[in-house]
Amino acid sequence: MNWWSARAIGASKKKLDQNEAPPTHHSVGLIIGVTGIVGNSLAEILPLPNTPGGPWKVYGVARRPQPSWNADHPINYIQCDVINRQETIQKLSPLTDVTHIFYVTWSSQPTEAQNCVVNGNMFRNVLDAIVPHAPNLQHVCIQTGRKHYVGGFEDFGKALPYEPPFHEDLPRLEVTNFYYTLEDMMFEEAKKMGNLTWSVHRPGVIFGFSPFGMMNVIVTLCVYAAICKHEGTKLRFPGSFAVWDGYSDASDADFIAEHQIWAAVDPNAKNQIFNCSNGDLFKWKQLWKVLAEEFGVECGEFEEGLNTSMEEMMKGKGPVWDEIVRENGLAPNKLEEVGVWWFADVIMTTDSVLDSMNKSKEHGFVGFRNSESSFVNWIHKLRAYKIVP
Repeated sequence: MNWWSARAIGASKKKLDQNEAPPTHHSVGLIIGVTGIVGNSLAEILPLPNTPGGPWKVYGVARRPQPSWNADHPINYIQCDVINRQETIQKLSPLTDVTHIFYVTWSSQPTEAQNCVVNGNMFRNVLDAIVPHAPNLQHVCIQTGRKHYVGGFEDFGKALPYEPPFHEDLPRLEVTNFYYTLEDMMFEEAKKMGNLTWSVHRPGVIFGFSPFGMMNVIVTLCVYAAICKHEGTKLRFPGSFAVWDGYSDASDADFIAEHQIWAAVDPNAKNQIFNCSNGDLFKWKQLWKVLAEEFGVECGEFEEGLNTSMEEMMKGKGPVWDEIVRENGLAPNKLEEVGVWWFADVIMTTDSVLDSMNKSKEHGFVGFRNSESSFVNWIHKLRAYKIVP
């Protein structure tokens, strides 16, 4: 069984032996956004002794101090806000041994035009800090998403420009999209260097762990379910019937990390754009029952005419969440830090936007995930780190 398949069924989880001699590193990864939903998975997987391309030395960059739930990964943590050019150059240019960049961060701005400017500047700061000083840099991986196929968040809920399932050779939409800013910057850098390869990864809805993730639907749903449990109310479904009963897919954060590692080390994956989803389908009415069982609440059904968003339902619930945190001895956090209600509302009201993983398979990637198992596993990890009760 190869590493990708073994990871899919949990058969390749070997941890580093603290008594082993330090390895001679074959590759050096730089994770920009290491406390994010995929960055945290990369920080856990890259240093493992059997990870392809390894042994890996890993630098992890994030703007906040290293949180406790990220601190047990054997990485070199660098607190740096890559929006700040001077700080980025100062802290990252000494990393002369970097061979691979995993760019898995973004900054949310009020408009897409502002997204282009701010996120473009962030990526440029990183490239300018690393490229001139890391002579062995081989590959840059950037994570984008399905906005390539459906447009910006303000377009969600409108008629889709393309008919699913989406495939990677669909052309860019004639809209402003900061993904294009990042891609063009990377393409230009690779052309200028000549020997630098790249990959672009487009996940869908990500199932993962990080409490710092700006679009973490699982922690958001767990917080909602915990509040329903605390108040003795039914777990009402705030979405559309098309989402409740239609087919959806997801992208497991560990799976995305594995996909990016594959593209970084496999010659067949160089200079390619790939979709990245688990490879199976589910219905939210199935996962809603799973969520209710996990939190011991009555499972609601789809209610015609409910027309109540999670953002509306969670207004004023801050004190309730504070009480839940206190009673259950959870890691200190505020409701606005862990509940991304607007994003959950987007997910629960947007019709099916499935993609195709055929291109990855054709290029040799055989990984997959069971989405229901992924959903449960991330809930359990959130509990293990006392993020949710």
